Amino acid sequence: MEEEEEEVLGYLDRVLEEDEEVFDCGNGELDPITPLHRQFKGDIEKGLEMKKLVLSGFLASEEIYINQLEALLLPMRPLKATATTSQPVLTIQQIETIFYKIQDIFEIHKEFYDALLPNIQQWDEKVTVGHLFQKLASQLGVYKAFVDNYKVALETAEKCSQANSQFQKISENLKVKGPKDSKDCTTSVSMEALLYKPIDRVTRSTLVLHDLLKHTPKDHPDFPLLQDALRISQNFLSSINEEIDPRRTAVTTPKGEARQLVKDGFLVEVSENSRKLRHVFLFTDLLLCAKMKKTAVGRHQQYECKWYIPLADLTFQTLDECDSCHSVQVPEHEIEEMKMKISVLKSEIQKEKKAPKGQSRVERMRKKMNEQESWLLMHSPTIPFRIHNKHGKSYLFLLSSDYERSEWRESIQKLQKKDLQACVLSSVELQVLTSSCFKLRTVHNIPVTTNKDDEETPGLYGFLHVIVHSAKGFKESANLYCTLEVDSFGYFVSKAKTRVFRDTSEPQWNEEFEIELEGSQYLRILCYEKCYDKSMLNKDDNEIVDKIMGKGQVQLDPQTVQSKNWHMDVIEMNGIKVEFSMKFTSRDLSLKRTPSKKQSGVFGVKINVVTKRERSKVPYIVRQCIEEVEKRGIDEVGIYRISGVATDIQALKLAFDTNTKDILMMLSDMDINAIAGTLKLYFRELPEPLLTDRLYPAFMEGIALSDPAAKENCMMHLLRSLPDPNLMTFLTLLEHLKRVAEKEPINKMSLHNLATVFGPTLLRPSESESTKGQHITSASDIWSHDVMAQVQVLLYYLQHPPISFAELKRSTLYYSTDV
Repeated sequence: MEEEEEEVLGYLDRVLEEDEEVFDCGNGELDPITPLHRQFKGDIEKGLEMKKLVLSGFLASEEIYINQLEALLLPMRPLKATATTSQPVLTIQQIETIFYKIQDIFEIHKEFYDALLPNIQQWDEKVTVGHLFQKLASQLGVYKAFVDNYKVALETAEKCSQANSQFQKISENLKVKGPKDSKDCTTSVSMEALLYKPIDRVTRSTLVLHDLLKHTPKDHPDFPLLQDALRISQNFLSSINEEIDPRRTAVTTPKGEARQLVKDGFLVEVSENSRKLRHVFLFTDLLLCAKMKKTAVGRHQQYECKWYIPLADLTFQTLDECDSCHSVQVPEHEIEEMKMKISVLKSEIQKEKKAPKGQSRVERMRKKMNEQESWLLMHSPTIPFRIHNKHGKSYLFLLSSDYERSEWRESIQKLQKKDLQACVLSSVELQVLTSSCFKLRTVHNIPVTTNKDDEETPGLYGFLHVIVHSAKGFKESANLYCTLEVDSFGYFVSKAKTRVFRDTSEPQWNEEFEIELEGSQYLRILCYEKCYDKSMLNKDDNEIVDKIMGKGQVQLDPQTVQSKNWHMDVIEMNGIKVEFSMKFTSRDLSLKRTPSKKQSGVFGVKINVVTKRERSKVPYIVRQCIEEVEKRGIDEVGIYRISGVATDIQALKLAFDTNTKDILMMLSDMDINAIAGTLKLYFRELPEPLLTDRLYPAFMEGIALSDPAAKENCMMHLLRSLPDPNLMTFLTLLEHLKRVAEKEPINKMSLHNLATVFGPTLLRPSESESTKGQHITSASDIWSHDVMAQVQVLLYYLQHPPISFAELKRSTLYYSTDV
């Protein structure tokens, strides 16, 4: 369900008024150091400060939640009043079903909010809130009753809307008040969306409890109470998840057993020589292939069965008996062109969203993008997966990876080992089963990577070095090799292949590969037996005939692989063990700060010294490099990633340091990658990172917060805490990088890529901070520390709507958040 974005007041500024002070240092400069900065010096104080930030954000979202519940309750009284008249809109029973327990939930949260608010307003280290959260958790029984009734409430509301136009108008346009001091007075929300809010709220409360515990000292009186509240909340969530498990019984099988869903997913079927997108459901006794039915606006989506095969009748075709099927392959350049079109369209949608009255155009563009993404999904897969009904009919799917094909095949074969009976479904049974698929499905969304949320775990960027050592566990000698796959934004791509080790049961490959990672989170290893029999090759479908002996997957845990040492691991697959080693190299490991001791020039000199000398808000070097990159480098493939020539960068560095008059001429003649490299070098050689050593721990804490409102509070407050020259320079660079990313289809530099390049340069622990309490023996250990979190911090600001210096400096802050 889509969550509407609403503006809420930044409570932090009200409760931290003392932090807004700016102290005159007596030399005409304003010192932006605030009491908040001083508090970060002590771990306990820092923890309590973060705790206050979390609570402030949660309080803001509580206010919105209460307003949403209030909006839901608003029509209840007039509806009840008309229920006893001669022309009722709804019956009393219908009203009680739709609004079941809403009043109770409202009262619980109103009481909680009223008790929490004064604690935040009069915050000090003695404030305790654990008892409030414990009481809130103890009242989850009301939510249990709400959840049990939720499905009936939705169905009743939908039936009443169809039967009564007056109620339909009411339910489609409920007015939710904005927070007390916000600019927007009300927002229109549907009843269906509001009825979902309590279900979402329990998850939000659990996330907040995690954050609070993280920042509450163990000897604080709140700690055991918050722990207890978290335990109750987690147990409640677990019980709810078990009860609404999507793999529940659909209809019974011929043997009277419960038919259950085992696996489902979107696959591309080749039918009548063209590609069709299908949702395939594997039940305990049959495989069902369905497509989404077109339904009237406002009605629930449904599936239409295309065909089904009882597992007792299903076989996998051998190549010599299969019909040749010519599916037209789309040239690779067309696929790449489509990706570029989608990227351009995404950029246009972002621009149009900000334009007044651009909503209708946005909807049209979204529809077009959806069509393009569906085309991409259908034309990318090339690996055939054939199944056969022993009564004569054959079916062909195309998958993107041999790994997926193997998973489907193994899941089916495992079920076929049971004593299965062939089943024939009557048209009514088939209709019931197909209709149930919509609720049973575990894979809800079409897996097109271009529409995935950028907030998802970004994965690793850089180079993964993998040595495939050896394998053992084969029962007999064979010709063996391995392939390596990594994911790139959801798609798995084969990246490397070992040589074939002939006629052995214990292959010793000992081969090293360097695999480039683009947001990768997993490494897969597949072990094959090579087939040299030419008669088994199927030229029509380019079928891989080599037999998979085993397959396995490991998560690329940044902490494990980002050490300087090789990490050895073993993947066990079907009784076979493959031994391999890996290590990860970030693209930015070479970016080491080398501060200058001189105070003339600009490189290695404090940023406030440079801006004061130049009488500028942003250093001249930053402005000039950005201007030149935007003039002639914004379409350059790999801008900021591809290294410039070292001698050119050193020449530019000398020119800026000596303030030569020829600097503009040099810039216009110089290779653009050298200019980009000079800008990166400037930030790298600042005596401390642009986002400061002092605030580094706070940025790390802020980005780790789970609750969006608390994170927004914290991240904006930290920006406001930066010295003015640092903040102005950061905002200038931020807008420049966003403009570079708008040209991603041409320059191949996404926000993710740019965050990876600049994150560890702008935000990095000082050497003393990195080594505190750690046994770090080399520079690479220091610079690889927290790299992923540093990238996430910059990515957070890059993905944020435009941030203005003036807005940040105001005493109140409005921001968007999902609640």
